[in-house]
Amino acid sequence: MGLGSYPEVSISNARTKAFEARNLILNGQDPIEIRRIAEASRLQHQQATMSFREAAISVHQEFSPSWKNSKHADQWINTLKTYVFDQLGDRQVDSLKPSDFAAVLRPIWLNKQETANRVKQRCHTIMKWCWGNELVQGNPLDIVDTLLPKQTSKTLNAQHLPAMPWSEIPAFVKNYIQSDEDVTRHLLEFTILTAVRSGESRGAKWNEIDFDTSTWTIPAERMKAGKPHRVPLSTRAIEILLKRQVNTHEQPLVFPSPRGKMLSDMSLSSFLRRHNAVSDTPGRTATAHGFRSSFRDWCSEHQYPRDLAERALAHTIKSSVEAAYHRTDLLEQRRAMMESWAQHVSG
Repeated sequence: MGLGSYPEVSISNARTKAFEARNLILNGQDPIEIRRIAEASRLQHQQATMSFREAAISVHQEFSPSWKNSKHADQWINTLKTYVFDQLGDRQVDSLKPSDFAAVLRPIWLNKQETANRVKQRCHTIMKWCWGNELVQGNPLDIVDTLLPKQTSKTLNAQHLPAMPWSEIPAFVKNYIQSDEDVTRHLLEFTILTAVRSGESRGAKWNEIDFDTSTWTIPAERMKAGKPHRVPLSTRAIEILLKRQVNTHEQPLVFPSPRGKMLSDMSLSSFLRRHNAVSDTPGRTATAHGFRSSFRDWCSEHQYPRDLAERALAHTIKSSVEAAYHRTDLLEQRRAMMESWAQHVSG
């Protein structure tokens, strides 16, 4: 039977513990079993008095290593600090009722629907964890919707990012992007030509580019859907890469900042605002992400098959049955479409 390690447990304290253990044995008792029962009782008491804040922190520490990135982990706990902890943080988890969570969610339920639903989901995860650990008898979040008004449709409430009409792109590219050569202009044109998300192009690396096959392979960890995505590179896209190669061949990034780091998304947003990039949303300038919508509209207007357009955008197939039968990315079939798109963009 271990009595503890030195110097945390002194020699005299160890002698006392050993004497007490021997007395228990003489009386027909097992000192190890008695210690185990005492520890279990201590843990049970600790869990019975666990606060919602303590439970949230425990869930965060236990689950966050499996989450996609540290930013999400920070946002997960920060939303609880902002909207929940002040009212419920010090409450014992077994005392919380559906009405308590409804009171927290009600102020943001209608005017901040996305945030409210995230807060609700995170509280649901915490209370489900408490239920699994036998700290509560049920999950109050299962019925909290019955105490809150019905939210408006997500479809009606969605705000699309401003996009430049596809017919306006050639003039904008000619007048503002191809009028000069710098990393921001090269990055923006390359983003438009490849119809990727700006984060994917900003993080593009030379080891992802295959000049022999004119293919750019974006690894799974940099894709929203968590799957690798192959992009057929048009002639114009290759020209941009060759120009960048002269300046950045010793750096891993294709479009690095002056300090060799990845450019921020603000670099593209500022450029578009500075040049008053026209959009389909009155009073707002076009966004870098909006060019994906421009490309999708161009594909529809020019009668390209939906499969080609959706694969070019790396959109996830929502139907699991349909996805099971789509095992090709139609790379070669997409080449002609992307070349035609590049010719349109370049005027």
